[in-house]
Amino acid sequence: MNSHVEPVEGAKPMPNGIGCLPNGNSHTIGPAATLIPFNDATLGRHIARRLVQVGVTDVFTVPGYFNLTLLDHLIAEPGLNNVGCCNELNAGYAADGYARSRGVGACVVTFTVGGLSILNAIAGAYSENLPVICIVGGPNSNDYGTNRNLHHTIGLPDFTQELRCFQTVTCFQAVVKNLEDAHELIDTAISTALKESKPVYISISCNLVAIPHPTFSREPVPFALSPRLSNPAGLEAAVEAAATFLNNAVKPVLYGSIGWSVGAALGYAQAAKDKRVIACIGDGSFQVSHIPLQIVVAGRVIITKTSFVFVKSNFLHVQLIMSQVAAQDMSTMLRCGQNSIIFLINNGGYTAEVEIHDGPYNVIKNWNYAALVDAIHNGYGKCWTTKVRCEEDLKEAIATATRKKEDCLCFIEVMAHKDDTSKELLEWGSRVSAASSRPPNPQQ
Repeated sequence: MNSHVEPVEGAKPMPNGIGCLPNGNSHTIGPAATLIPFNDATLGRHIARRLVQVGVTDVFTVPGYFNLTLLDHLIAEPGLNNVGCCNELNAGYAADGYARSRGVGACVVTFTVGGLSILNAIAGAYSENLPVICIVGGPNSNDYGTNRNLHHTIGLPDFTQELRCFQTVTCFQAVVKNLEDAHELIDTAISTALKESKPVYISISCNLVAIPHPTFSREPVPFALSPRLSNPAGLEAAVEAAATFLNNAVKPVLYGSIGWSVGAALGYAQAAKDKRVIACIGDGSFQVSHIPLQIVVAGRVIITKTSFVFVKSNFLHVQLIMSQVAAQDMSTMLRCGQNSIIFLINNGGYTAEVEIHDGPYNVIKNWNYAALVDAIHNGYGKCWTTKVRCEEDLKEAIATATRKKEDCLCFIEVMAHKDDTSKELLEWGSRVSAASSRPPNPQQ
């Protein structure tokens, strides 16, 4: 199959590049002299307003015993939309994808059982320099120091296990146990996330959320941040150089590094509502929680066996994302009315692992993935699924998804042979296997 890569016409940086603040403007947290009615001057409403003020209009949440009142206050904020996720890890990766598009993302989970579950996503955001505000509904402030054993914990009367875990993967941690310093801790955490372009951790005692306090009745002095802007000329030159390099290659293959997964496509689509997100995933990735990769090139994707080749875009405002989309997130995407296009490559197992070290553990139970999505859809919302087995069927499916079904969530299951791998993947697997099996160095 012949293919040609051309730079996207008028290549421009996205309005909110990775780690950039929303809208590319100098960013201010709140007006200086706004008075708030006392009954609304609660900790919960304060943090909700703060999220909106820094550009977060969608917050990804999972309810739990310690965060329910906080969720009530977030939902009460007119500028904030609650996106309920199926589990904490999905919520964390959705906030990650949202931050990539909007410059900052936020997620809310419950203490320990939720916090430890979301930890892997926050660690990914830390490695990728993404400002994700992770908010945890914490224990009642009266329980600290009482030597009590609470549910939803790991069985120790010391409540700092979760905090100690987050200290290694966040740039600031705020544990709010009293109202007097809550305002300062919350604002410092949010501003630090934006300045450092790293995730932060905010734990809020569940009994403090609904209490008004004078410190929340007036906004503080505005806090301004200069935007991080892309260089349009440099970006266009980079796209031109990449296209030239690929066009001169005999057998071009694009390979992305592991960085984020699961709900990232959900979060990206929720943030970039003027773009259509395309996600390409494997069947193994669909069933587990890793092996993601991302390429941010606006264009149409053509699939040649298991290699992905970009051609000139027919719809310039499409953002391509290669990422894992867990089965659970299909439910959330449908509930949110998203129209993403999802390609699932079904080759019957963990192909990358096979090329490193094969064994029976690399074979997975084959699902009827298209039918599974139909079952999740269950007649509610707009969804179109299909299964393709040859290149011509794939071309027809792409045409349907981008024209007749452009307002639907489209799921295209692409059947591929388990041995359909590139020479480059075989060589990579051999190198990884050799590196992993090196004998220990002699002891001195």
